[in-house]
Amino acid sequence: MPRDTTATIGLGIRANLAQFSLLVAVNALVGGMLGQERTVLPLLAGQVFHLTGYTFLLTYVLAFGLTKAATNYFAGTLSDRFGRRPVLLAGWLIAVPVPLLLIWAPSWGWIVAANVLLGVNQGLTWSTTVIMKIDLAGPARRGLAMGLNEAAGYLAVAVTALVTGYLAAYYGLRPAPFLLGLSYAALGLGLTTFAVRETHAHARLEAAGHTGPAGGGLTTRQVLGYTSLREPSLSAASQAGLVNNLNDGLAWGLFPLLFATAGLSVSRIGVLAAVYPAVWGMGQLITGPLSDRWGRKHLITGGMLTQAVALALVAMSHSYSGWLVAAVLLGAGTAMVYPTLLAVIGDVAHPAWRARAVGVYRLWRDGGFAVGAVLSGVAADLWGLRAAVWVVAALTAASGVVVAVRMAETHVPVGKRAAARAR
Repeated sequence: MPRDTTATIGLGIRANLAQFSLLVAVNALVGGMLGQERTVLPLLAGQVFHLTGYTFLLTYVLAFGLTKAATNYFAGTLSDRFGRRPVLLAGWLIAVPVPLLLIWAPSWGWIVAANVLLGVNQGLTWSTTVIMKIDLAGPARRGLAMGLNEAAGYLAVAVTALVTGYLAAYYGLRPAPFLLGLSYAALGLGLTTFAVRETHAHARLEAAGHTGPAGGGLTTRQVLGYTSLREPSLSAASQAGLVNNLNDGLAWGLFPLLFATAGLSVSRIGVLAAVYPAVWGMGQLITGPLSDRWGRKHLITGGMLTQAVALALVAMSHSYSGWLVAAVLLGAGTAMVYPTLLAVIGDVAHPAWRARAVGVYRLWRDGGFAVGAVLSGVAADLWGLRAAVWVVAALTAASGVVVAVRMAETHVPVGKRAAARAR
């Protein structure tokens, strides 16, 4: 592995194209690990383990969300202390047992345990690929970098959800769908071991010329407070991320059950489970670079409100076609938000503590899975599935209003900066 030195490196996607492209591929494998559960696991809960009660069924989403949120926080700190690559490698090692536990689980407790490991895997690997791409891309094309990263991950979620739906329809709920996840884990571990290189020096290079709102000497506790509450744009991004994944947790855990109540087949449920992350993934190829041109704030505000409308449509619809339109709309709204929120963190945070800020943001964002599991599960048990969707739709709309009020525009496009200097 080459020495970690700033003497032979440069910033930018083009200057680091080989490693950047490799990390995009690695994050697709990370997304595939998550996608193996999207269609199959809610059906497995009812048909194999005979679970009743939505709150109990969603324990796997709760376990995943809590562990991923906590691991995100530590992933940033660990990557600053030990480097990015060792953290990524550890995440892939933890991924290997996950599909095996899902295949062999004799009780629901094994499924919950598998999702604890999956949460650690996702927290270490996805957080680190985000940090590494921010390191490589530099400030000018950060939105594009995040769009490519998140597009790869969520397109893989979509493709895997679709494929596992068909595998489950033809070969049963186990083991065939989860063998795909096992292949992802093996390939991700191999690529990280033999091909991925360290990127921490790129962050140090950028830090040397950085002029941000806060210096590089913040402690981890100060970064936590600054990102969570004190800095308006960072804290607005954190709450929006939490609510975004709150509604994604709802989509993951309860949408397949809602669709099943209308008598949809497993393969059609798989299509609906795939369309939402597919539009989300492909849309980020547009919205990531668009935020570099137009700025971040309005895309995030509009995206949260679009998601709220989509969730309302899910609650009102009773047919496959209505839910298909809602899934497209939900994916589009999420695409407007997801890479742009990460770009906001990269804009505001100093390179010296940016990895920790990403970890704090992802702590809040993926804590939304846990909040969503509890909130939507309790609401569904008390008032029904559709009422749970309405509750989350209202929270998503409120989050968009918070962004509109509290967040500043964190990225002024190059053309506008030049025009401002000319005046």
